[in-house]
Amino acid sequence: MKKSGSLLRSAPSIKYQFILEHDEFDISLQCRVLQVSKSGFYDWRSRPKSHRHVENKQLLAQLKQCFVDSRQTYGVRRLTNDLSDLGKPVNHKRVARLKQAHGIYPKQHKAFVVTTDSGHGQAVADNVLDCQFTVDRPNAVWVSDITYIATKGGWVYLAVIIDLYSRQVIGWQLAEHMKAELVCQAVEMARHNRGCLPELFHSDRGSQYVSEELEDVLSGTTISMSRKGNCWDNAVAESFFGTLKTEHVNHERYKNIEEARMSLFQFIEGFYNRKRRHSHLGNISPSQFEEQVA
Repeated sequence: MKKSGSLLRSAPSIKYQFILEHDEFDISLQCRVLQVSKSGFYDWRSRPKSHRHVENKQLLAQLKQCFVDSRQTYGVRRLTNDLSDLGKPVNHKRVARLKQAHGIYPKQHKAFVVTTDSGHGQAVADNVLDCQFTVDRPNAVWVSDITYIATKGGWVYLAVIIDLYSRQVIGWQLAEHMKAELVCQAVEMARHNRGCLPELFHSDRGSQYVSEELEDVLSGTTISMSRKGNCWDNAVAESFFGTLKTEHVNHERYKNIEEARMSLFQFIEGFYNRKRRHSHLGNISPSQFEEQVA
């Protein structure tokens, strides 16, 4: 049995509750590890449970379900919002205490490599967007980027199109190559979903984004590109990939591209767009944001 530093610093009642919920372990051992007396535990267990204790137990069950529904990704703020939506308004400090006492921690970030090939020598567009990531209407600005994903059959590459207005992923494509066709197909999906092209399309300086193929697809749209070597210029797309890797991809093992595609569909279309709370949107999902202001 591993002891948690945060649990060791908790009140005796929280330690007693932990021992009670882990009766598969020897009680004497748990008491020694958690630095409480066995007699104190038995005395606590024999007392009538307070209203607060019963309430905490019910709240914890709902908290755990919200955490599972978030794919084990939500922290205190988003879990507090979820509980409020369920008719359980609760102080965020109480949620934090319950999370800490019961070891409910979100998945952690991992570093990932950049896939941009900007050494192509072709002409690039100016940085028209200039880090203005807040827009007041749909289809004013779409941003795009590409990332890699590992499968047992080799690397596959994901291109996404995001509407800055709602941060919704409106187009995406997965392939075993990084050719311009990959981005073009993602744009075509976005155009199909939105019924139009954007006023402004922003990306990095990758060879796919300066290709004639993409230029043809985006005919009539103003093109914007990040400054060389500056990931902040495309921060929204970079942030999405960070979320995707941290909350989903890094915890999966794909056999092939078909398995990866189904998994990404479930995350992007089933969770990220429809359910995942976004701080920029007032802690509601992209789909909810668009429905709310429609």
